[in-house]
Amino acid sequence: MKIIDGKEISNQIKLEIKKEVDQIILKGQRPPHLAAVIVGEDGASLTYVGSKVRSCRQVGFESTLVKLQSSISEEKLIEKINLLNSDKEIDGFIVQLPLPKHINEENILMAIDPNKDVDGFHPTNFGKMALNMETFIPATPFGIMELLKRYNIETSGKHTVVIGRSHIVGRPISILMNSKGKAGDSTVTVVHSRTVNLESYTKNADIIVSALGIPEFVKSDMVKSGVVIIDVGITRVKDDNSIKGYVIKGDVDFESMKSKASFITPVPGGVGPMTIAMLLKNTLLSRKISI
Repeated sequence: MKIIDGKEISNQIKLEIKKEVDQIILKGQRPPHLAAVIVGEDGASLTYVGSKVRSCRQVGFESTLVKLQSSISEEKLIEKINLLNSDKEIDGFIVQLPLPKHINEENILMAIDPNKDVDGFHPTNFGKMALNMETFIPATPFGIMELLKRYNIETSGKHTVVIGRSHIVGRPISILMNSKGKAGDSTVTVVHSRTVNLESYTKNADIIVSALGIPEFVKSDMVKSGVVIIDVGITRVKDDNSIKGYVIKGDVDFESMKSKASFITPVPGGVGPMTIAMLLKNTLLSRKISI
């Protein structure tokens, strides 16, 4: 079994991005600028956005953090988004999810200028992705594709089973792995909570991408020998023996999978670090478009 080291690959990508940013600055142009909007005081979201800001600094990006009260109205949030849309100094921005329940997430995503939608969630960008056109690809699926490419994992003609159908991971990765090109050309089956006899699909899979959010759901008896495992799940599980009071678990029972998998992403340290790296890559793309 070979561990797919997302942390190492993400650091490689950051170095590649930094080299391009250095060249932009040498030409006398401003560096890429990423903004992040966070609504409320959700601890996990604050940590995640904080890591994005630090990563921007590492690669030479400018960054802006827009912190808003959880009580902000949907109308006022859209006004803030419109200001970012029209700000020529900002190349791309994200609105950190989840949002407070009184705000319609779909309305917010639709308000973002597709040319600044570096999260890749706007229907315009999602549609371009489905048509295999250059666009902003959602960062986590983008990261998965990059891992498959850099580890030279064969996907052409393989049977990929995607567990989960969210618009953030499951649906876009199913499209990407079915598309023509490297890390694509796979025959894809999407399974989910309503799938009958889910194991009958996973046992025949050459590649499994699990984005379910249920810790250690995928066991070794559910897969065949030599399977490639991409574990997108990240769940905090209470653990009194841990200093933090919890441990991070993926969707896959990592220990039992050692004897079966040919390649596997660990949790943490697998897909997670790639998400931020690919967000930076999308921001660099948005800067190139605007030059």
